[in-house]
Amino acid sequence: MNNVQTLKGFRDILPQEKRVRNFVATSIANTFAQFGFAPLETPTLEYADLLLGKYGTEADQLVYTFDDRGGRSIGLRYDQTVPTARVLAQYYQNELPKFFRRYQMQNVFRADKPQRGRYREFTQCDCDIFGTSSPIADAEVIAVFYATYNNLGLPIVIEMNDRQTLLSTVRPFATEDVDMFSIIQSIDKLDKQTPTEVAAELNRKGLSQEATEQALSEIENAEKSDYLAEIENNCYNLGVPQSALVVNPKLARGLDYYTGLIFEGRIPEYTVGSVGGGGRYDQLIESLSGVSIPAVGFGIGFDRTVEAAVQLGVIPQSTAIGAQVMVALFAEELVSNALTTAQALRQAGIATELYPEVDKLGKQFKLADQKGIPFVVLVGEQEVADGTVTVKNMETGEQETDTLANIISKLG
Repeated sequence: MNNVQTLKGFRDILPQEKRVRNFVATSIANTFAQFGFAPLETPTLEYADLLLGKYGTEADQLVYTFDDRGGRSIGLRYDQTVPTARVLAQYYQNELPKFFRRYQMQNVFRADKPQRGRYREFTQCDCDIFGTSSPIADAEVIAVFYATYNNLGLPIVIEMNDRQTLLSTVRPFATEDVDMFSIIQSIDKLDKQTPTEVAAELNRKGLSQEATEQALSEIENAEKSDYLAEIENNCYNLGVPQSALVVNPKLARGLDYYTGLIFEGRIPEYTVGSVGGGGRYDQLIESLSGVSIPAVGFGIGFDRTVEAAVQLGVIPQSTAIGAQVMVALFAEELVSNALTTAQALRQAGIATELYPEVDKLGKQFKLADQKGIPFVVLVGEQEVADGTVTVKNMETGEQETDTLANIISKLG
């Protein structure tokens, strides 16, 4: 017998959950578009040498790579930033506008340890602005990040830091055994681990206890840079409330390509972890193409955002319903009448499911109830003779007979 289970870390998304995900995805896309971001898609597969060496040694181990039948070394998309950098390298000079801003909503793949809220295949939603190093663009991406969650009805707190401040603080403690980025990758775990646990990891890497304690202390007490203060003020002018923005000198963002602003968003009542984050990465595209294109942006953890939205009850109840109406079939001689009724309902914009075969009404009512369809439309001999239809309310059990036009008006 074949194995009928999904791979560990992967999952099927059944209709009710998919409708919820569609609702969240639509809200996010609408917010991105409201800020003037254009949609983009890139292939699932890229050349492995494009992906590797861009995320850091530890993250590189999470990239799925393999040789295809042509002997080419290829990899599954790890995030959307590096593939988009490749797009910029290919098209920016001739086919994309200056100050190009894009959003991208696709699945990414990571050979990570599965846990609650973390999968090996998951959806990311990215927004980026290319072609400018202005702090105004930095504030814009924070503003659209905030608006995304505000429009969903989710409270969000955004922690931000200046990567250059962090680098200058950490640099004096780097050694031949423990380089600057290895220290930062450990510091990045302070949101999930205690300072003692992070210190122990740095000690295992080869940093002395004295250097570790001093580094953690100096990071904790680092002063806010003028650059970060300017971004902060711009954010307030763009509608981000002060209560939603926090400067956190310990924030690290473990990926190596960040060069300036870094930030992460957390929903206070959702304790699994951050729901997204990003920052400025001015050198990544140049490292790929030799063309200098500064960039700033973020990625949203779509699955965590959906989970938080469900947990906090911000998904409208109607979202879980597929069809609003089921048209019943209970007599062969009335099938054509039922079909034309279903078509009329659909043309009026009412989501309608047609029961696919003639059957007992009890079975059809049971299916409608199982699917959460609130109304069943009946077209019997009397209704055909009178030019009417009958609608049963599945919640109350009440039935109403009226013209189809009037029923459509009421259901609409």
